[in-house]
Amino acid sequence: MCSSLIFLLFLLLLSSSSSSSSPSSSISLHSNINNMLPPDEADTLFKIMDSMSNDFTWRVSFPNPCQPSSSWPGIECKPGKDGFLHVSKLHFGSKPNPSCKYTATFPSQIFSLPYLQSLFFFNCFTHTQTTLSFSQNSNSSLQQLSLRSNPSLVGPIPPQLSSFKTLQILTLSQNRLIGSIPVKIFSLDSLLHLDLSYNLVTGTIPVQVGNLKNLVGLDLSYNSLSGSIPITIGQLGMLQKLDLSSNLVSGSIPDSIEQLGSLVFLALSNNKLRGRFPKGLAKLQSLQYFIMDNNPMFIPLPIEFGKLVKLQELRLVSSGYSGSIPPSFSQLKNLSSLSLENNRLTGEIPVGFATLSHIYHLNLSRNLLDGVVPFNATFLNRLGRNLELTGNPGLCLSPTEAYSVKIGIGISVCGSNKNGSLVHPFNKSEAAPSGSDQLSNSILIISIVALLVLSFFTFHN
Repeated sequence: MCSSLIFLLFLLLLSSSSSSSSPSSSISLHSNINNMLPPDEADTLFKIMDSMSNDFTWRVSFPNPCQPSSSWPGIECKPGKDGFLHVSKLHFGSKPNPSCKYTATFPSQIFSLPYLQSLFFFNCFTHTQTTLSFSQNSNSSLQQLSLRSNPSLVGPIPPQLSSFKTLQILTLSQNRLIGSIPVKIFSLDSLLHLDLSYNLVTGTIPVQVGNLKNLVGLDLSYNSLSGSIPITIGQLGMLQKLDLSSNLVSGSIPDSIEQLGSLVFLALSNNKLRGRFPKGLAKLQSLQYFIMDNNPMFIPLPIEFGKLVKLQELRLVSSGYSGSIPPSFSQLKNLSSLSLENNRLTGEIPVGFATLSHIYHLNLSRNLLDGVVPFNATFLNRLGRNLELTGNPGLCLSPTEAYSVKIGIGISVCGSNKNGSLVHPFNKSEAAPSGSDQLSNSILIISIVALLVLSFFTFHN
């Protein structure tokens, strides 16, 4: 009986031990599976790596690239519902990511990686011309696609990009892409950032741009886009950055831009924009940077700029602005940089500019300004060489401030005639000698002559 009880207890212990070890075996087996790529995905990955980079013999050096001990910078893997790990990120070109070989061309099969979310190529395609191409089976998981600084990436922007419905960031900057912007791209309603800058893109900005309701950043700068800014730009209520600079954009800024209440950065330099500013310019209350150099505006400066109280930088260079500088500009208390050079501005510098306590760069050079510079020595010394006033013949600096300034600011010192009225200013170096200076010089000359005469008679005696 005793032996039977002992045997039963042994069986219970054995079954208990088996049941407790079973989950451990299951976890171990599951863990092994989770550290592996599916064979077909691994094969695709190694083909891509062999075509792109000579850094390693990838299959030999990293036989299981999703294992933490056998991965490389620039790759990330995530578990899928099928129990395998899958490639979710591939980055090339910038250290510590894999470098790209000279013969590298764009690997179209990369879009067949089913779980890929982030793809980045920086300075990869530099010697062998290649195009942005697609395989037949493209994944729908991609969220970020970035190809920057690839001078051998040529050809048009493919409309097939619109198949990536989850795409949030599309950066195709500093390549040599040509042609017009595919309208289909503007069906990507998940897009947050669109950057096509520094390419050879032509045509107009499609009106469908207004469909990108979630867009936060739009950069189309340094292309050859023409036509006007579409009215639909005002539908981008989330937009914080808009850069259309260095194109061939013409017409005027549409009134609908006043609806961009979240806009922080607006750059429109080096275009053919002309005419008036939007009526509701003052509604852009989030605006901190307004950069609009080199446009044929030929109008007075609008007083509405003074209502953009968050402005930190305002650039309106070489655009034919005329009339006086509005005193309302003195209300821009957060302004750190103001550039109005090379225009046709007249009148005096607003006295209120002296109260701009945050400003560190002020350029009013090459205008038609006149009168006395309204800045004290503290203001002048604080800005130093960051204050540019040259090229305004009627502008001068009061003598009191002029002799307290440590650094020359390139304008003349004011002088007065007998009636006390302002006369043409002169430089300190050109200043006429005073009466006391003239008397001292005369005495010195007489003394020298007397010494010469005395020496002559002494020698002959």
